[in-house]
Amino acid sequence: MKKFFRKAEFGFAAALVSFGVFAASSSASAQTVTHSNQFDSLVAQHPIHFKHNSGNGKPNAVTGVFNPTDIKKAYGIDLLNKTGKGQTIALVEAYGSPTIENDLQVFNQQFGLPAANIEVVYPQGKPKTDGGWALETALDVEWAHAIAPDAKILVVSAKSASINDLLVAEDYATSHGATIVSNSWGGSEFSGEASYDSHFNHSGITYLASSGDNGQGSSWPASSPNVVAVGGTTLSVTSNGDYAGESAWSGSGGALSSYEGIPVYQSNWTSVVGSKRGIPDVAFDADPNTGVYVYTSTRNQGQQGWFQVGGTSFSAPAWGALIALANEGHSQSLSSSEVLNKIYSLAGTTGSIGYKTNYHDILTGSNGYSAQAGYDIVTGIGSPIANQLVPVLNTK
Repeated sequence: MKKFFRKAEFGFAAALVSFGVFAASSSASAQTVTHSNQFDSLVAQHPIHFKHNSGNGKPNAVTGVFNPTDIKKAYGIDLLNKTGKGQTIALVEAYGSPTIENDLQVFNQQFGLPAANIEVVYPQGKPKTDGGWALETALDVEWAHAIAPDAKILVVSAKSASINDLLVAEDYATSHGATIVSNSWGGSEFSGEASYDSHFNHSGITYLASSGDNGQGSSWPASSPNVVAVGGTTLSVTSNGDYAGESAWSGSGGALSSYEGIPVYQSNWTSVVGSKRGIPDVAFDADPNTGVYVYTSTRNQGQQGWFQVGGTSFSAPAWGALIALANEGHSQSLSSSEVLNKIYSLAGTTGSIGYKTNYHDILTGSNGYSAQAGYDIVTGIGSPIANQLVPVLNTK
């Protein structure tokens, strides 16, 4: 399948990368710019790959694309008697989508999903319409709802793709009832990023971020030790839809951070990460060739309707929805630190019973770094065996 991605608007052409940009030039003069001014110019991109469904407009016109039933069966989510009730999944989006509520209704009707409790907010006023980010918004919203159908979906639309505006949206989600905040955006790391990590450190809230779609390399905010960084795989299923295996997706972002030190929860993996924060922490299907159905009526590159979508833009909200399922029925929702500590402690060491019970350890594939037994910097700990992992994730 031909892969497509949309480039965001960049302030500094010299710093272009496929997955976002933080506009730090390598020129000597750029190094003298004050940190606050440098930060003001940073622009994020969404890690998304898509292909328009040119058939009859119905998802079943395309083969080799996953629908909600497929994904739930493959990862064991369908074996859980959980729906995310009582949880609020906030999705931080640049620009948002003017048609998202209608698009979600179309998605729900197609796949027999219940009506959603969705709230769309614009903390800085309604922004312009951007077709690429509208598709990103549709992906995040439709699939968070598909996996956790009784969770409230809070769409927080930033007025632009600048990191300043996205963090305004982040803070709005934090202060308006979110228990999970998923971020399908990011960009290259930058000096001083640690001073902004506090935006992702609040009790009872789990923050997640896509690790990127440009293969080997680190990105922020995924590199923050306060964020669950989610990488990508290529998912295989049997003819009857059962899990058949995964390999590391070549586009999955992953590397050692240039600026963040090793967090305590990665202390068992110093042989891999050394003294640095390694990303991602976990993984989920992301290869656009094993992508998922998304519907948007906002035109993107002249097209609207059904799309086949992949990227770690999918894997981050999918994991966010799983955490909503884990929180259901508990008086206290998990914070990022609690989720991260639990993810790593449940895995234990390579080949342990806990690892084999709760995770698919991804052993093949590469993003420039090779997948290997145990933790690696392309798929992290691995992907979830949801029917085993979710029930024990929010336990003391």
